[in-house]
Amino acid sequence: MKQLTRAEEQIMQVLWNLKKAYVKDIIEKLPEPKPAYNTVSTIIRILEKKGVIGYKPIGKAHEYFPLISKKIYRKNYFKNFLSNYFGNNYLALTSFFAKEQDLSLKELEDIQKMIEEQIEQRKVT
Repeated sequence: MKQLTRAEEQIMQVLWNLKKAYVKDIIEKLPEPKPAYNTVSTIIRILEKKGVIGYKPIGKAHEYFPLISKKIYRKNYFKNFLSNYFGNNYLALTSFFAKEQDLSLKELEDIQKMIEEQIEQRKVT
């Protein structure tokens, strides 16, 4: 799956929330300053070419819908992020968040608890 630009991701966020929409519906949900209709339409055509949205013709208009779920996109995005910024090293990623993001003791304990639960689940399987 190709990486999406910020503008493309913004449109996808709207489509994931709405499930299906016309260009005018997407523009309505975007923050101010609203992009031009043609700008949004162009981004939508790019997203179609990338294979992440589809459409259903209704009269002269098109109703757009996501072809990939937010969960699948997030998984692929994170894989790329981990590879590009942390060399696929989960320990480096975890260390970054623990040190650089100034996590609270509660947040660190919650992370530790989730990791311990995953360890227990994998011991069982």
